[in-house]
Amino acid sequence: MAIFGNLFDRLPDPATLAAGGPAVPSADELFDTLARSDRLLLQRIVSTGQSTPAEQWYDQTRAEWVVLLRGNAELSFEDGSRRRLNPGDYVRIAPHEKHRVESTAANEPTVWLALYYDDQSNENASGK
Repeated sequence: MAIFGNLFDRLPDPATLAAGGPAVPSADELFDTLARSDRLLLQRIVSTGQSTPAEQWYDQTRAEWVVLLRGNAELSFEDGSRRRLNPGDYVRIAPHEKHRVESTAANEPTVWLALYYDDQSNENASGK
């Protein structure tokens, strides 16, 4: 059975965000699981000014491929590098590559599409 949806449904109102009003019912990002299996997880993430808490790093066992669809964000990595993301920008983050979200747009929803998957690139490099 086919499942249809729209990645831009149920977004916080930018006018409310710009006026300093409540972005979402809580201060947390919104996570919608779009697909899931033993080997992958596909999520839509909606941020409204959130960032990773100070001194915290994401250290994930799965690889992550994420594309920014709307808004903007800045990521930083444990090696000191930083990357500003705008709509259409994507990044692949290797397993255990420590990273954090420094900022997301506070005046409009930032919409991400994130794919978390088991990285087998080192298991069988020849593809056989």
